[in-house]
Parts: sequence; C-alpha cells; structure tokens
Amino acid sequence: MSEERVFSPEKPIRVFLLDDHEVVRRGLQDLLDAEPDIQVVGEAGTIDHALARGPALRPHVAVLDVRLPDGSGIEVCRELRSRMPDLACLILTSFDDDDALLNAIMAGASGYVLKQITGSDLVSAVRTVASGQSMLDAATTTRLMSSLRGPDAREQETDQPLAGLSPREREILALIGEGLTNRQIGRKLYLSEKTVKNHISRLLAKLGVQRRVQAAVMAAGLASGGSGQSPPGGGAGR
Repeated sequence: MSEERVFSPEKPIRVFLLDDHEVVRRGLQDLLDAEPDIQVVGEAGTIDHALARGPALRPHVAVLDVRLPDGSGIEVCRELRSRMPDLACLILTSFDDDDALLNAIMAGASGYVLKQITGSDLVSAVRTVASGQSMLDAATTTRLMSSLRGPDAREQETDQPLAGLSPREREILALIGEGLTNRQIGRKLYLSEKTVKNHISRLLAKLGVQRRVQAAVMAAGLASGGSGQSPPGGGAGR
C-alpha cells in the first residue's frame, strides 16, 4: 500500500464524491466538511461527470457509489486510479455483495463500506484510506476466501498461509492487491512481464489458489492486518 500520509486543517484531506442522489451527496458533503481536516472539493452524479471533473480536482480520496444510472462506481475507481495512482477510493454501497467487493479489490479500492455506516465511522473510514491504510479487514477476507476456495483447500488452510512466500512474492502479492496489472508490476519492480507472470504462478501455487482474484483478497487481508486497524462497524461484510 502507499506510505502513510498525514493531514491537518492546514493541509486537509481533499475528497471527491460520486452518487446519483443529490440528497445523499449533500448529506455527505455537510458531514465531511464539518471536519477541520477534511474538505469536499467536488462531486458528481454520473460516471462521465466524475471522470471529467475528478482528476482536475486532485482529490486524495474518492467516495464512490457502486450502482449508478450509467454504470458502476467500481469502474470509476479503476479509471481514476489509472490516472491518479495515489488516489484512495472508498466504495460506498447499500448492498453487501461479495462479487462487488471482489471487483472493488481488483479495481484497487482501499475500502468498501455500507451506507448503513454511522457518520462518525464514515469520517474515520475517509481518514483511514487517506492515510494509505486499507479498510478491508481480516474477517471479511477470510469469508471471501472461504467462498472462493473448495472444501479440500479449506481443510488445508493454516494460520499463516503467506508464510511460505519469498520476499519478492510477498511484494508482488501486495501489488496485486493494489489492482496493478502484470505490466504495471513489472515496471514498478523493474522486472519483465514474463518474470512477473512466473512469480505469480508460483505464489498462487504456494497459496493453494488458482485465480488472481483469490490472491488479491489475501493481499487485502495482509495489508489490513498489517495496519493494525479494524474497520468501523459499518464496514464491508458487517
């Protein structure tokens, strides 16, 4: 994940909002702007508007609704992060949907929370992802892994499924969790795309999984576990 960043009233967290309901956007803006270290710098009600305005506003955090009239906030997350790699995306949704959570992880989202979350917990979530930490807790990732892996794999799970990875494999796993492609990982680590692919094949075998998305879920668990933070009560999977 990104290095931890520190914000203050003099250097507030710049937040961009995407939701198709004006009342929701206004409520979120009032809630967040009331905090001295948070500033809502812009909003949008459609994907086109978000992609047109978002990058120019240089937000630190984008709070994105999943279900929009013209598509998905998860696609907006992927596109915005391709333009602004340091952007932290917080997915906000009314639905506790494992498929959406997996897609959000693969798109590079830093967090996934339900709209039933309390105001104070949402503010905390924005601060958490802005600082470079993950809002995906170990309990959520364990549940997702249980649904993805077969019964035989579940019986073979250990308390430390990542212990067998080499330092390089752990590094690549973390980048998978950030939503990077093989080519992007290669550029970041100065490796060829083929070498990255070989590393990923080996780490998947060591983890006992077959799909990249499964590794991404485990990477999210590693990142959130390392942060020492638990998500607010309205976080994903609760």
